[in-house]
Amino acid sequence: MLYLALALFIFALFFFRKSSIQRKEAGLPGGRIIYTDTRGWGKVEKPLFYPALELTGKPDYLVEKNGQIIPVEVKSGRAPEAPYDSHIYQLAAYCLLVEKTYGKRPPYGIIHYENRDFAVDYTHELETALIDLLGDMKVDEHKHDVARSHEQAGRCAKCGFKNICDQSLA
Repeated sequence: MLYLALALFIFALFFFRKSSIQRKEAGLPGGRIIYTDTRGWGKVEKPLFYPALELTGKPDYLVEKNGQIIPVEVKSGRAPEAPYDSHIYQLAAYCLLVEKTYGKRPPYGIIHYENRDFAVDYTHELETALIDLLGDMKVDEHKHDVARSHEQAGRCAKCGFKNICDQSLA
């Protein structure tokens, strides 16, 4: 009986260590995972939706810690010097969706890259910039001719529309 108890204890330690490693690799802070869109942790949750802005999104993780809900977005590549604006706005959208869905405003969100994490404060200024950007996107949605952003030649080169784009850099 002692050997069985010892074996179960070792087995439990092994799985605790493995889950700790997975949590660290995913860039998750301590706390309880309440939402995931990664399939590796279980069923995929339905998207978060805010009808007033017609905004929908599926954060990679939502972690509840000390009564706060923190969105975590996982990126597959190595970290840039600072997070890309598009990644910051994506995370800000998740923060807004969390606030509207759960009634709790996240103080920050996390962008996890392969080799580094960035905590991005969800300020009122960032929220306002996000709402302005979403408004601009709604206006552009109804235009026939929208100028493309070509600030990153690498993104342009990998774009699926480069063969038909008259503004392509590639």
